[in-house]
Amino acid sequence: MDDDAELAALRAQRMAEMQQSGPSQQEQREADQQRQSARNSMLSQILDQAARARLSNLAVVKPDKARAVEDMLMRMAQGGQIRGKVTELQFKDMLEQVSAKFQKKTTVNFRRRPVDSDSDSDDD
Repeated sequence: MDDDAELAALRAQRMAEMQQSGPSQQEQREADQQRQSARNSMLSQILDQAARARLSNLAVVKPDKARAVEDMLMRMAQGGQIRGKVTELQFKDMLEQVSAKFQKKTTVNFRRRPVDSDSDSDDD
């Protein structure tokens, strides 16, 4: 019977811990959603329709590049460097700048196997 009481106490303690940590996770999700909606709102004010569509397409294919372009746009807008809405052509230029940073240089190394010289001498 003593084991049942200990087990019940452990279960109650664990449930209390889970209930305490639950709201903080939910609050964190809500805060993330608020930040994302504020970000989307600011981007919709900065970009024209065609540039916004291009950004959405980029986010599907390469989310890291899209995030970098968004960050660049946000910094420029907060710094007062953007006057009016960014057109698709201007967006392409920004995308090229970011792409230059993300470009990976590939190198190919060839490892040649040593030629067995004994096999050539058998042909004599």
